[in-house]
Amino acid sequence: MKYLKKICRGLNNLYRREILRDEPLLEAKRWFRDRGDTTLRLSYDLSPQSVVVDLGGYVGDFAYEINSRYGSTVHLFEPVPRYYAQCEKRFSGNAKVIPHCFGLGSKEGQFLLSDDNDASSFVAQLPKDNSTITAEMRAVVPTLIDLGINHIDLLKINIEGGEYDVLPALIEAGWMPKIREIQVQFHTVGDYENARDAIRTELSKTHHETWCYKFVWENWQRR
Repeated sequence: MKYLKKICRGLNNLYRREILRDEPLLEAKRWFRDRGDTTLRLSYDLSPQSVVVDLGGYVGDFAYEINSRYGSTVHLFEPVPRYYAQCEKRFSGNAKVIPHCFGLGSKEGQFLLSDDNDASSFVAQLPKDNSTITAEMRAVVPTLIDLGINHIDLLKINIEGGEYDVLPALIEAGWMPKIREIQVQFHTVGDYENARDAIRTELSKTHHETWCYKFVWENWQRR
């Protein structure tokens, strides 16, 4: 059944991209053509003294690549217990990659989470079957302070719509000047166009855009 769903999703994306000329899918095509995953997403001025925060760590691939390349400390946040367990095992011998089994947002609580592999989401419409789990969310700023994080050299965000919650929380708390680089994937959920525009307006006050593939990945660097 999962393979059938994957095939149907692929065919639907092909139709939307090539026939409907869907902008996010066209941007995704440009992203893969430019090999952004192996170039832009990993190219930063980082060092062993750098602090990286990975929101939406999944099974730890990004954290692994950044730590291997630069030796940086990576705090990895993954609220899905089985993916967190994989990260905990994967980095058990590496004290510089620190997995946390919860997500970060504007407030604390327990949330239902759709269970859809790397697209698991707090904000997507939840299925009516039993393919959901309960996950923990913690308030972003108090949590960072509790962890002793007072600056972030690279903040990577891929949390399936949760970016529209966590980024405004950081902005309102005055945390933007403490973050040097922001790599974020904005998702097409809710009132996404207006929400993204509002966040980008705020980001432009402290950062400038260094590259952008709309609704795929974009990067902002502190001014």
